Amino acid sequence: MENFINVFVFIARFIVIALSSKQIGQFFRRFKLPLITGFLFTGIVAGPFGLKLITHEAVENLRVIDEISLAFIAFAAGSELYVQELRGRLKSIAWITLGLVILTFSLSTAAIFFFLSRYIPFMQNMSPAASFAVALLIGAILVARSPSSAIAILNELRAKGPFTKTVLGVTVIMDVVVIFLFAFTTSMADVLIANLGFDLKFALLLLGEFALSLGVGYLLGKLLHFVLSWNLNRRWKVLTILAIGLGVFVFSEQLRHLTHEFLSFEIFLEPILLCMIASFVVTNTSRYRTEFSKIIHETGPLIYIIFFTLTGASLELDVLMQTWPIALALFFVRLAGIFAGSFAGGVLAREPMARNKMWWMGFVTQAGVAIGLSKEVAVEFPPWGSALATMIISLVVLNEIVGPIFFKYAINLIGEAHDRADPHEFRGTRNAVIFGLRPQAVSLARQLMAHDWQVKMVCREPSELEGVDKPELTIELMPEVTVACLNAIQMSEADAIVTMLSDEENYAICELVYETYGTDTIVTRLKDRANFDRFHELGVLVVEPRTAVVSLLDHFVRAPAGTSLLLGMQEEQDIVDIELRNSDLDGISLRDLRLPLDVLILSVQRNGERIISHGYTKLTVGDKVTMVGNVETLEEVMLHFDA
Repeated sequence: MENFINVFVFIARFIVIALSSKQIGQFFRRFKLPLITGFLFTGIVAGPFGLKLITHEAVENLRVIDEISLAFIAFAAGSELYVQELRGRLKSIAWITLGLVILTFSLSTAAIFFFLSRYIPFMQNMSPAASFAVALLIGAILVARSPSSAIAILNELRAKGPFTKTVLGVTVIMDVVVIFLFAFTTSMADVLIANLGFDLKFALLLLGEFALSLGVGYLLGKLLHFVLSWNLNRRWKVLTILAIGLGVFVFSEQLRHLTHEFLSFEIFLEPILLCMIASFVVTNTSRYRTEFSKIIHETGPLIYIIFFTLTGASLELDVLMQTWPIALALFFVRLAGIFAGSFAGGVLAREPMARNKMWWMGFVTQAGVAIGLSKEVAVEFPPWGSALATMIISLVVLNEIVGPIFFKYAINLIGEAHDRADPHEFRGTRNAVIFGLRPQAVSLARQLMAHDWQVKMVCREPSELEGVDKPELTIELMPEVTVACLNAIQMSEADAIVTMLSDEENYAICELVYETYGTDTIVTRLKDRANFDRFHELGVLVVEPRTAVVSLLDHFVRAPAGTSLLLGMQEEQDIVDIELRNSDLDGISLRDLRLPLDVLILSVQRNGERIISHGYTKLTVGDKVTMVGNVETLEEVMLHFDA
């Protein structure tokens, strides 16, 4: 009973620590640091070298959580490798991957064995064979990359092009290759440390283990396919997949024990390799690829919080203080291997020299797989494995901080970034550009002009101008959707853009405006609902006529007064968004604003996010404040905010 209470208390304590870890990780992101840095920091603070909320014994007893997490990380690595997406640049991807693996692995192994081993505390008293075994393991782990970090950067910059496609392809394949390489070096390390000879029997055993791993991994993939086919709630599928991952570790350990007990040789199948192969099979041969990917994506954050928090708690800070200079040296050794390998691979693939000089910047990041493999070493080789894991994790954190900076710089330098441009400064008048000359567009232009907007209308065909007799409107002709044509109609001065053409024309205009001018307010009228996500990713405000009418009627029923006010049906009343540009009001609280009595603040939007505002909310230049009130009074407030 007492043991049960102790277990319950520890689980409750760890749940609180995990929740704290999530918040601390989000806090670290404010300083442009990776989430895992916050998770590791929380584990260190809560661990044996900190507040001792997680003891050494607890870390040892939670090996089952490590195994579930490692299996999940392997599933995630395999799910990233979808062969169909790599075919376009397979030649370049193959050569660069080969160059990176050979040179990063060989340079790292040689540097550790010949130069750095004498400075690493746990290697100083090792035999040459054991020292070479450790060098092999570290060299293999240094090959690992971070697909998740690369994908996050590509999404942030909306990067597109041959450089980014190749980098992503290589990064994904490398995480698969490194698991094979790690399985091989682990077997080699076992033999070297045990002082066993390399002969034909060992080579055949190694080949047999790999062949058996492929077979078992394939069967495991079919088991995952069967689980995904269940007509059950996704939560049950997630639990079953995690249980299968744990089962793989149990199976591997039992197979090793039984073969050691009853045979003259020992068979060890690397569980991470089995899980990765199974995930690859599901991703490339199963019709449940999308669902499997969604499960990985949705479950990942929770698994990573738990795993990296425990990893932080298991770090040996005394070893870290001794080995951080070694981690720094390994950082530069790895960087040299990455540059040499990617450059050589690019040359062999006959890539342009400009790209060959830049490839290395895309391959610096490391994350889950590298830490997972280092944790495996800690379990496989207890005497010195934990110290090695601590050293590797400190290196991974450094790579995860520096890597994204290098990658972003390379993408911008190579010209494949398509992120949002900086919007222009307010020039004193509100300008809108409307694409289209249909009656709705004309009506919109007149309404905006009635509210003191300067409106310019744009058409695509000269025939649209024939018979147009609207002298009060400014109409421009734009035959092509290019930056030059947009500059010709002075698009850089627009505060708002409305597109009312075909979906393809609308998207082309919105994308160019997003990348070239960064206009905050872009509105489009959508014709095909299937295109909604494309516009939404650009931050475009989408109006779909069919659903808009239904939504409008719904709001008239539930909030008739508010909807009438929104549509301007209340005489002398209006709702407007006003951007704060007056630096004299920067830092002032809402309660201290001297507003007319008939003006009410509804909300405040900052950096694209709506914040919960109250009397003590302090305004910042650039905030968009939504207000309701008398039309004339609102105009006075606008002048005050714009001054």
